[in-house]
Amino acid sequence: MDPFWAACGRGELVIQRCTACDRRVHLPAASCPWCGGGELLFEPVSGLGTVHTFTVVHRGGPFTAAWVDLPEGARVFGHVVGCPPGEVRIGMPVRVTFVDDLPHWRPV
Repeated sequence: MDPFWAACGRGELVIQRCTACDRRVHLPAASCPWCGGGELLFEPVSGLGTVHTFTVVHRGGPFTAAWVDLPEGARVFGHVVGCPPGEVRIGMPVRVTFVDDLPHWRPV
C-alpha cells in the first residue's frame, strides 16, 4: 500500500519531503516537481493548517472542498467538515480529521 494511504488509515497525515532541495511535495509523486530529485521521504506533519482557498459544491452536496496551507510548507486538498459551507473562510484555522481513511479538515 502507498505510504500516504497507509498513514491515512492509521489516522496520521504524512507529506513527502525532497532530500535534495528540502521542499514538501503533495500530492505524492515519484520525483520532486521543483528540482527533479528522486528521493522523497514520507514524514508526519502536525495536521494543522489554514484554508488557502475553497469552493462550495452544490451537486451532490452542498459540501466544501478546500486547499489548506500547512506550516510545514505544503498545500493539501480535502473537504471541510464540521462546519456549514457558508461559515468557511479563507485564513480559517483547521485541523486534519479522517473520514473513511480520507483526510478532511475541521475548524480549530
